[in-house]
Amino acid sequence: MAAAQEGRACWLCGRPLGSRVEWHHPLPKSRGGRVTEPVHPICHRTLHATFSNVELARLAASGEDIRQQPELRPFLRWIAGKPADFHAPTRQRK
Repeated sequence: MAAAQEGRACWLCGRPLGSRVEWHHPLPKSRGGRVTEPVHPICHRTLHATFSNVELARLAASGEDIRQQPELRPFLRWIAGKPADFHAPTRQRK
């Protein structure tokens, strides 16, 4: 793990970051977002498979905690005990 990532946690699940880190725009770039947050690749893919950019923008604008969204609760419970570099296929959005 890069020294800059040591001690950092994933913005979505809160687990320590592993060797692979992606950067998520809580307010999508397409909606003017500039700030990025570090996330695991599996967490990043799950966010975009679960919510559209319009939905992510609405959540960001309202200040709602995305972790409290019912659609993400099963994923967050499932991923909680996995190692930092855990990877599995992500289901596509329905």
